[in-house]
Amino acid sequence: MSTLASFKSLSRAMVRGFLRDRGALFFTILFPLMFLVIFGGVFGNQTTSKADVIEVGTVQVLDQAKAGAGAELDKVMSITKSTDLKGALKKVEEGDAAAAVEQRGNEVIVHYSAADQVVSGTVRGTLNSIVQTANIAATGRPPVYELSVQQVEDDSTKAIQFFTPSLLGWALASAGVFGASQTLVTWRTKGILRRLRLSPAPISAVFGARVTVSVGIAMAQLVLFLAVARLPFFGLRLEDSWWMAIPLVVSGVLAFLSIGMVIGAWAKTQEAAQTVTQLVVLPMAFLGGSFFPIDASPGWMRAISYVFPLRYLNEGMLNVMTRGLGPGSALPQIAILLGISVVGGLVATRLFRWDDA
Repeated sequence: MSTLASFKSLSRAMVRGFLRDRGALFFTILFPLMFLVIFGGVFGNQTTSKADVIEVGTVQVLDQAKAGAGAELDKVMSITKSTDLKGALKKVEEGDAAAAVEQRGNEVIVHYSAADQVVSGTVRGTLNSIVQTANIAATGRPPVYELSVQQVEDDSTKAIQFFTPSLLGWALASAGVFGASQTLVTWRTKGILRRLRLSPAPISAVFGARVTVSVGIAMAQLVLFLAVARLPFFGLRLEDSWWMAIPLVVSGVLAFLSIGMVIGAWAKTQEAAQTVTQLVVLPMAFLGGSFFPIDASPGWMRAISYVFPLRYLNEGMLNVMTRGLGPGSALPQIAILLGISVVGGLVATRLFRWDDA
């Protein structure tokens, strides 16, 4: 049997096996797609959230800012008035408000909680700008410099733009790592690897078919995700360089397969392989930025995230699919993912064994 004939035969067998396995079909295709539908339905029409600020009593500089630039201020803050300082502080402490602002003479006091550093930092920065503007106005001198702020995304940018690439990355990582580790352990424990070794089919055809089928399934995931996200209900807009997601997906699949191969080559039982895979995939999903923006995380979490290949896949797809960056922006991520796949493949080769003996 020629290598090409073996490759085609094995590929057909693997595809049929995948389609017949309802569990694999559900967790590889339908389960991640369900998350996209839920996240897109709940958050899809949301844009950048506004910080809730309580104005306690009369805060003159804040009232002046609302009168002079109310429309711009409304984009970042939702201001409510109150006369109860104690109640306002309690709301801030419980997380129901980002800050409470009061004015005592010429002193503007911002009460905030350290629980949400991102939101409180935004509020403090905005209020500091308001106070500085009021100080300049009080001197009667025009400012030398003028600050102009522009949002990099237009006002139509929605959360679906970020959920689609990140949840797709999680789906690809789960399918790649779980699929490779479980397949390798199952084949070894059931003696399939031993029979393949003795069959006329070259080993290169066996692993080539496994990789080809995995890449094909990933392409199907990409098409389904984009088809669902681009429905009018969700409204995903793809940028001009979105097609670079294809080589990103391929390189990501290779990286995740190599990790799964390492786990499958090391583990002696399916239970061990499943446990280790979960210990790898779950932290990678959260620290790779699939469920929340990693840039909003503490510094130590951002530092750890660089260890996981999912971060590079998510970042690359976000750059070309929704941020409008050019094709070249994905090249560093592709190089890193391919490098991980090479290293993982070498480690898996060293750990690989045909049977449990």
